[in-house]
Amino acid sequence: MSEQQRQSDPQQRERPEGQHRVVIVGAGMAGVQTAVALREQGFTGSITLIGAEPHQPYDRPPLSKAVLLGKAEGSAFDVDFEALGVELRLGEEITGLRPADHALDAARGPIGYDTLVVATGAEPVQLPGAEGVPGVHLLRTLDDAERLRPVLAEQHDVVVVGAGWIGAEFATAARDAGCAVTVVEAAEGPLAGALPAEVAAPMAQWYADAGAELRTHARVRSVEPGAVVLDDGTRLPADAVVVGIGARPATRWLAGSGVETGPDGAVVADASLRTSAPDVYAVGDCASFPSARYGRRLLVHHWDNALQGPRTVAAHIVGAEPAPYDPVPYFWSEQFGRFVQYAGDHGGADTTVWRGDPHGPAWSVCWLREGALVGLLAVGRPRDLAQGRKLIESGAALDPERVADPAVPLKSAKV
Repeated sequence: MSEQQRQSDPQQRERPEGQHRVVIVGAGMAGVQTAVALREQGFTGSITLIGAEPHQPYDRPPLSKAVLLGKAEGSAFDVDFEALGVELRLGEEITGLRPADHALDAARGPIGYDTLVVATGAEPVQLPGAEGVPGVHLLRTLDDAERLRPVLAEQHDVVVVGAGWIGAEFATAARDAGCAVTVVEAAEGPLAGALPAEVAAPMAQWYADAGAELRTHARVRSVEPGAVVLDDGTRLPADAVVVGIGARPATRWLAGSGVETGPDGAVVADASLRTSAPDVYAVGDCASFPSARYGRRLLVHHWDNALQGPRTVAAHIVGAEPAPYDPVPYFWSEQFGRFVQYAGDHGGADTTVWRGDPHGPAWSVCWLREGALVGLLAVGRPRDLAQGRKLIESGAALDPERVADPAVPLKSAKV
């Protein structure tokens, strides 16, 4: 940054000599944990955490559960930011980045940094033609959940567009609240794209068992006040419509900055979670990273990635040399009375092994590649998940016949 620019930036002028400034854009799990990890790892410089929402930083998983059902008023992180020496700038939208100037553009004026961490997460994909239609909702933010609480409390008829993870979780909460629920999914079954069709197929029955109607191969033609119209002309009554058709990295504000993003919109980070711009890191839902374990770049939109990645970022900022960031992806979902967990990545598997009856209350699916476990889905079998996650990390070879026996602990299937 030039001397003239330093003089025009009050943060530059007022900064104590020698104090390194870390600015974190995004006050969700990844941003908050980056601030916490920096202090835990001994960082003594200034930390500024910027959030676009006016609320105290909060955790998102409870939004589709306790907050939505009115069992909790919020889900603020139990973090004392003042005690940590973290400056919060809430309700501040960042509009651009100028890496050459080490500066962010914001409505209240430029913000300078020495190191920047991009942790802006993901934003939900809008249903074309539904924006602005009364009664259409997303479920991503605390305000979204607050707007949906009366829908459940008043037991409205609800149409959910999309039978993915968020659609299933919302449908679960709506049925728990006594709402009539219809879920429409364009694909042949639930969780299309996330799981192979044959693995997700047994989950379709969960909707019926919970009293929700699941319509597959159903595309939305239009959304009108009080109704959803499908491609075949069917009109579904809808006091409220909840759209859950996916999310994309919230990185549009980086346009023109020179920070490399991929076709999926994710910031392209390296194994240290550095971006293509100097002194800029990216972490959480907004960033992809190379995985040596899986031989490809991963974009992981889940809570555990937003928890783990910040430790790597913080370590690099304080000058340590941590191992390359290559976690075993992990997430969970609570839906229709079942606890569903997933670890790893099944994309490159050559063998699929079932453990237990997929029509029963507890079962697992294991994916192997050249005899080693690379991915695992566990329904009501948390021990399988815990042991499987360690087996994926170790790369140990397994005996498929023993893997297939649900009475044999997974860890005992090692050859």
